[in-house]
Amino acid sequence: MRSKFIVIGDVHADFDTLWSALRSASCMDAEGRPTMPVRSGLYQVVLIGDLVHPKNEREYARLIGQDTFDPKDPDDLFMAARAQVKALEKLHAYQQAAPHAVHIILGNHDDAVLTSEYLLGTASGLVHVEFDPARGGVLLPDHLRQWFQTFLRELRVGQVQFAHVGPLPAMTSYDDLFYADSTHKRWWHDSPEYVQMAGLEFGVYGHTQMQDGIMVNHTAGFAMVDALHAREYLEVILDTDQQPGPLSSRPVLF
Repeated sequence: MRSKFIVIGDVHADFDTLWSALRSASCMDAEGRPTMPVRSGLYQVVLIGDLVHPKNEREYARLIGQDTFDPKDPDDLFMAARAQVKALEKLHAYQQAAPHAVHIILGNHDDAVLTSEYLLGTASGLVHVEFDPARGGVLLPDHLRQWFQTFLRELRVGQVQFAHVGPLPAMTSYDDLFYADSTHKRWWHDSPEYVQMAGLEFGVYGHTQMQDGIMVNHTAGFAMVDALHAREYLEVILDTDQQPGPLSSRPVLF
């Protein structure tokens, strides 16, 4: 059976663009529900992780409908959390309508919301604390926390892997060693042979933003898809019955 996998990179609370990508790929209807190809399993949706935390203050401000965002202002934090919860509820309902065909990978930002153990931020000094009560934020609602706990560390279809960071097992555990190891942002450039070393035919990963859009390394057998900002998703055709690797893969601009 041939299936089309629509893979969307790190969302980081840019849900409007996520909805646009799903509609462009014929995976979401006007009411926000999975389309017939998704419900039938002909189309498989894979979200590669990091649903939460806008990437910068400008995106936080846009999220809450204001000109500015102050990460130290409890009101701004509450509005940022509330806006994300509303969108997460919509995404939860979407997946619940086709759980066999909508797959969500656990990103390190999603994991940080669950544990509150690590304070994540940006090089500019922005910290993501809207879901951290100890730092002025609010807890993610229990039913959404339980949903997050069902997210996959990886999805494998034959010898094709979908994961948030990279092909190695250590890249799926967001612990002290993970955050101390800078190679998690550089492996795709410095050590692309990791995919073949892991015994994979092809891998699809996020975590590192691709400024120029989705990057596909056909020689090493992987794609880096953190490119929602560039309005791109990856389309992968797999023969789930016979072929260990993809029949085709291509970035799609929407």
